[in-house]
Amino acid sequence: MNALTSRREFMARAGGGLVIGMMLPTLVRGQPAGPDLRALPAQPNAFLKVGSDDTVTVIVKHIEFGQGPFTGLATLAAEELDADWSQMRAEAAPANQKLYANLNMGVQGTGGSSAMANSYYQMRKAGASARAMLVSAAAREWGVPEAEVTVAKGVIAHRRTGKQARFGAFAEAAARLPPPPQPKLKDPADFVLIGKTLPKLDTEAKSNGQAVFTCDLTRPGMTHSAILHPPTFGATVGAVDSRAALAIPGVLGVRQVPQGVAVYARSTYAAQKALKALKVTWSEAKAEQRSSEAMFTTYAAAARTPGLQAESRGQGSGGLAGAARIFEAEYRFPYLAHATMEPNDAVVEIGPDKADIWMGSQIQTVDQQAVAGVLGLKPEQVSVHTMFAGGSFGRRATPKSEFAAEAAAVAKAWGKGPVKHLWSRENDIRGGFYRPMSVHRLRGGLDAAGKVVAWDQVIAIQSFIKGSPFEPMIMQGGVDSTAVEGAKGMPYDIPNLRVGQHLMAGGVPTLWWRSVGHTHTGYSVETFLDRLLEWGGQDAVQGRLAMFSPEKARLKAVLKKAAEMADWSGPTGRDGRMRGVAAVESFGSFVAQVAEVSRGADGLPKVHKIWCAVDCGVAVNPDVIRAQMEGGVGYALSAALYSEITLGQGGRVNEGNFDTYRSLRIAEMPQVEVEIIRSGADPTGVGEPGVPPLAPAVGNAWRALTGKPVRVLPFARGVQA
Repeated sequence: MNALTSRREFMARAGGGLVIGMMLPTLVRGQPAGPDLRALPAQPNAFLKVGSDDTVTVIVKHIEFGQGPFTGLATLAAEELDADWSQMRAEAAPANQKLYANLNMGVQGTGGSSAMANSYYQMRKAGASARAMLVSAAAREWGVPEAEVTVAKGVIAHRRTGKQARFGAFAEAAARLPPPPQPKLKDPADFVLIGKTLPKLDTEAKSNGQAVFTCDLTRPGMTHSAILHPPTFGATVGAVDSRAALAIPGVLGVRQVPQGVAVYARSTYAAQKALKALKVTWSEAKAEQRSSEAMFTTYAAAARTPGLQAESRGQGSGGLAGAARIFEAEYRFPYLAHATMEPNDAVVEIGPDKADIWMGSQIQTVDQQAVAGVLGLKPEQVSVHTMFAGGSFGRRATPKSEFAAEAAAVAKAWGKGPVKHLWSRENDIRGGFYRPMSVHRLRGGLDAAGKVVAWDQVIAIQSFIKGSPFEPMIMQGGVDSTAVEGAKGMPYDIPNLRVGQHLMAGGVPTLWWRSVGHTHTGYSVETFLDRLLEWGGQDAVQGRLAMFSPEKARLKAVLKKAAEMADWSGPTGRDGRMRGVAAVESFGSFVAQVAEVSRGADGLPKVHKIWCAVDCGVAVNPDVIRAQMEGGVGYALSAALYSEITLGQGGRVNEGNFDTYRSLRIAEMPQVEVEIIRSGADPTGVGEPGVPPLAPAVGNAWRALTGKPVRVLPFARGVQA
């Protein structure tokens, strides 16, 4: 049986069965963690359903776009339930903030590599509750003490009488029992499934074509839509001549919507073809018309002034005055598109007093509210059906749900049944919501013995948090933590340190991008530190180990492991290759990487191998962790070598598809060796932490190879700078 089911099939199978789960209070990023999650009671809800056919379906509150929550959350429940892995199924939860809030975010959503972290006890308790209720039902039926009933691999048994049954036999009876207020959880030493490499529940369906993504979905009477966005950010529609577009066979209509001009057709092909025939006059009086170079000039000027203080230690930047030697560097990081495999898409169906939207929803609560606002409905009148998605890397999680609002507006303007709204690759690449561009100015001071004694870093960057619904949670005292994370709170014991921040105004929509602030602070901190260590006559690994703060034992351990894996003996070259190292803590996880690099035929770094050590707490599924580290390496290397969004004359985006927004080719993917540190700590994230160390490790290897640091990314631009 396929591990994935439609809701209709699922409800038919699970009808009359056991429904169990638990609710926990909301935990908001940046606020105290609240009560110990392990001590909270279990309460019935819709996290886990045991069907009469013995299947166990986990209702997953996190979107599945390849990072593994369907498998991970099912593993947690199955472990405590003592289910057999072949019984396990998974499906996406409906939008319901009360039941399915992310305990780290306060809303139903996926982000910050938090799926395992916020669900670890939640799903284990759901499984333990279900097990206890099944055992109780069996004991009553068999007339035996509950303490004598065992469960293993999906079989409930009583050894003395020889009685046994599978879950389905007692699902209905168990559903009538109250859940235990404090179900007993296993000692980690007794884990059978957690920590094992189990096959992912969605792999088969995605491999054989049965999995349904939004782009695959059809509805009766569905119309296809496409949209022409303004050529510059902030421009609006002036006048529209749609005659040529309407003459194309299959085109049904053209409508102006707040986001641009929408075309409706019987097929996606006809809709996309009609876009090219539209003649639109745009009003660009309020548009962002600066070029990237003009912005960099403004950012660089700001970065040379102190800015708002985000952190200070010792004498702050004043510590530089007492240094024997002072070094300075400026770094430039471009806008980056997320470039997901599946661009934004949605199917919207509007009824008299309700609406349904099918999409790869990453923050269901906000998407639900956005659609309701556009359609004049209450949020509870909007059903959000979370679909599989072909990647996100942050793109599907806009704080104001701009795409969901656009899809709803397009469907509302048509008003004739369901509408599938599909973006082209050009819509995606030119659509904004990029990783912000930034400029970092760093100054470092060494004493006479070569020890780093002072550090001053100023970051000029645009904030996507300011003015968003997340501002009260993330910004404190005007400091945007997503802009400075990794620089603020860096793990090195530097006695005098200051981090400053300038939040730059701009009209280009920006957004978190896989590993958020660590994408740029990881590079600036780790490459500048590497240079300081060299100037101080210290080895890159041993120098870092000596500088780690005492509480950074886990980061120290991954650096030691990565160096051991690579047989590190310094950046000594062989066969025209050199090595570099970097270590970054992000999202509660610790990752160190060593990169081996040579000069490629194109004059750019050719990365041969990455040694990666990761500590993410309990390794729920080691294979998924390795896959996320490998994927993070590939994604980060693509951006580091080639990717950039540039605004040209008049503020128009130069890139439009993969011919101009260059990405890594399969032959350029290095060999990746991953070691997972054995840990008893609660699980943390793996979706993002594999990204930050890659670029600085490559950058440090390149400097060791060529003697030239790269401070302008991507390498395709910075090597020539």
